[in-house]
Amino acid sequence: MTDIPRRKTVTSWIGSVPMGSDHPVVVQSMTNTDTADAKATAVQVAQLARAGSEIVRITVNNKEAAKAVPEILERITDMGYPVPLVGDFHFNGHILLKEFPQTAEALAKYRINPGNVGAGKNHDTNFLTMIEVAKDFDKPVRIGVNWGSLDQQLLTKLMDENAKLSEPLDAREVMIEAMLQSALLSAELAEEHGLGHDKIVISAKVSNARDLWDVYRRLSARCDYPLHLGLTEAGMGMKGAVSSAAGLTPLLAEGIGDTIRVSLTPDPGAPREREVEIAQEILSALDLRKFAPTVTACPGCGRTTSTLFQEMARDIQAYLKAQMPVWKEQYPGVENLKVAVMGCVVNGPGESKHADIGISLPGTGEDPKAPVYKDGKFLKTLQGSSIVEDFNTLLDDYVKTRYGKLELT
Repeated sequence: MTDIPRRKTVTSWIGSVPMGSDHPVVVQSMTNTDTADAKATAVQVAQLARAGSEIVRITVNNKEAAKAVPEILERITDMGYPVPLVGDFHFNGHILLKEFPQTAEALAKYRINPGNVGAGKNHDTNFLTMIEVAKDFDKPVRIGVNWGSLDQQLLTKLMDENAKLSEPLDAREVMIEAMLQSALLSAELAEEHGLGHDKIVISAKVSNARDLWDVYRRLSARCDYPLHLGLTEAGMGMKGAVSSAAGLTPLLAEGIGDTIRVSLTPDPGAPREREVEIAQEILSALDLRKFAPTVTACPGCGRTTSTLFQEMARDIQAYLKAQMPVWKEQYPGVENLKVAVMGCVVNGPGESKHADIGISLPGTGEDPKAPVYKDGKFLKTLQGSSIVEDFNTLLDDYVKTRYGKLELT
């Protein structure tokens, strides 16, 4: 995988999951169920964990939700997905964490938004109440600033100061500075009251990719806390996926970011796991992490009027995804497998040779034969109506032969 120099940070443990320093970038997600419905929330947490989410955040917005958290943790543990749970607190977190100590203990991390802990004299008091609970239960916190709910008192102060300058900055610059100060001053306050430096993660979320780059580049230069990346509202479908990739990729390529979330708005009734898959694909595309074998497939052109290679690429991708829960236990390293499914003679043989195992299917008008290459060398030619099945058999044999040996070492 690509050796991207990572920004130097401390390591923060979220339950059993390390983040920061040289640890792999962690994939997070968030439920959209009513947390008070412990069964429905636990099911969704398990689905997200099964899809690859290593940390799952849940809303804790009222007493009913707070009461449900220990049961949710028990349920996901019984289901075999004891993923760390992060409590998302706004407005009343200082009340809920004090009133429900079992919830404070069950959660692996608390997300605190400095803009939503209270105004005036209550701001620091409420914030520090949550910090005291974090200290009591030895929990890390994410100080999560969001420009849609920024500390208005701080923003007003900076705006007033800026207006008095001989050459005032534009409003965007003041907004970014307010976000940075909100996060860093809150972290400083937490440390002054005894929270460990390694117990703090910071995020400063915006909804535009270019703004995200500016905020995090400046934030990364001013602290060594682990940083959580993500657009606060990426959008739906393709727009959300593209916006997230555009926002996260430059930062990750610069070594900035220790945990990520794709905040994708799902279609009504659509699986929540899509945001996990997109986050994994972004990390895979950058060679930062691999979660499943990679399938290289050509887009098709006038040389490939048959849909055979399209169908085969789709089926192989689905087959690999379905096999991964078993393969990752039986065949360590199989997530690094590279498979090529190509559609004609132009790039087919070359791409197949570059893959671990690949097939070059016949394009329009070509000899109806499909050469297969393994480890860069010609293996055999497939033809007839069973090409797909025959290649899948070769693929199975390759995985068992190459990655099965690792079990003996």
